[in-house]
Amino acid sequence: MVDAFADRNRHLREGMEIDGFRLLDVLHQSGMASLWRVAKVDGDSPVPLVMKVPRIEGSDDPATIVGFEVEQMVLPLLTGPHVPAFVAKGDFDPLPYIVMERIEGASLRAMLDLAPLPVEQVAEIGLQVALALHDLHRQGVVHLDVKPSNIMFRPSGEAVMVDFGLCHHQRLPDLLEEEFSLPMGTGPYISPEQVQYVRSDPRSDLFSLGVMLYHLSTGVRPFGQPHSIAGLRQRLYVAPRPPRDLQPHLPLWLQEVILRCLEPNPSHRYQHAQDLVTDLRQPEQLALTERSRRTGQQGTFSTLKRWLQTRSPEHKSGDSAAGTDGEAPIIMVAIGVKISPPALDEKLLETVQRILTLQPHARLACVCVMKPNQLDSDPYALEGGNARHVQHLVSIKQWAQPLQQRMNLGEHNLTFHVLESSDTASAILEFAVKNHVQHIVMGARGHSAMRRYFGSVSAQVVAEAACSVTVVRL
Repeated sequence: MVDAFADRNRHLREGMEIDGFRLLDVLHQSGMASLWRVAKVDGDSPVPLVMKVPRIEGSDDPATIVGFEVEQMVLPLLTGPHVPAFVAKGDFDPLPYIVMERIEGASLRAMLDLAPLPVEQVAEIGLQVALALHDLHRQGVVHLDVKPSNIMFRPSGEAVMVDFGLCHHQRLPDLLEEEFSLPMGTGPYISPEQVQYVRSDPRSDLFSLGVMLYHLSTGVRPFGQPHSIAGLRQRLYVAPRPPRDLQPHLPLWLQEVILRCLEPNPSHRYQHAQDLVTDLRQPEQLALTERSRRTGQQGTFSTLKRWLQTRSPEHKSGDSAAGTDGEAPIIMVAIGVKISPPALDEKLLETVQRILTLQPHARLACVCVMKPNQLDSDPYALEGGNARHVQHLVSIKQWAQPLQQRMNLGEHNLTFHVLESSDTASAILEFAVKNHVQHIVMGARGHSAMRRYFGSVSAQVVAEAACSVTVVRL
């Protein structure tokens, strides 16, 4: 399956037809994805179209694959003028893609080269982006990658948010949080709580907007461009230089707005995007605080005080405006890709179906563990680790297909996870603990002298798991 995907992805060309769409020309290429201008073969489309195809082969970042899955899950649920309209999507077998509305306007990225911008222009940009974020948050989505290249403007002036690969949807499983233990975001714009692994707070997007407003007003980024977690953490306790120190002509109200967005503690920021919209629309009514008059670099004592505050649990976001509807119980099934006999796979499927029948509201997390550094010995391996990641992802999706049809499972209660570890049992146990799994179901291929001597994966999971474990044997 992956061979077909890799071959097709590598040889995309103008004029090719994919599932009823004709590739016209490449609009943009990056290390993450290619954007193709496309048209429906039957010519019936009310809006111009673009196809996004992830560039997976040769990449060494599994988050690229998971992020694309997230975008495929979330984008079809979003509506309104502040997101591109969703049209179609393709699975990883044989080619993943998203077809969506092509926004004809410009990206905000080009404006950075012109900074500092006039105050009126900064305020208008901030207003339009805040309106877009308000609409997203109203739909239960936190973008978590708000930056100039992810903001476009329609000819009518409305801001459009694009690239939802890092987002959090309050009614969908958070695949990035469940599979990874690193801050997810773009260095200059990431919020303090994202650095602390909190992904559900819409005020994170307002912090990122504050970074952009600072840059557009002064011509420099408030926190530079850090490339390490230690560098990212500095924004928790090191205050940026006040914008009026760099541009004395800026009005007090604009410094007030920017520094309020950039508060390290989310409870001290704007609590809702709509509040920011109000202040940008009516700055003359804004109540000024000491933020507006702040000058000079932060002193050592203030830095130490803020650092100590970051150590308290109250500093993390705990009262998110987005909220949650309560989490469904998670049942985890561990699938042995390429090593599990068909008869065991079928029995595992039947066992999971019986459990889901008794717990119809549960979420099923299908998990497999991929051993690292197997390129030389793995006959399925391609030129990059992520090709193998896709191979495993396709395999567990194929395993779950009959179950999906029988139980009518949707994206809210069926997820797929490929973990990379040299210790299969430990990877399963860590995933279960991190995600509060209530029940693990896994297969065991039988007894052998080697397993009796070294111990089996299923035996270790049974012995160490903090939840119920069902082991299926032939």
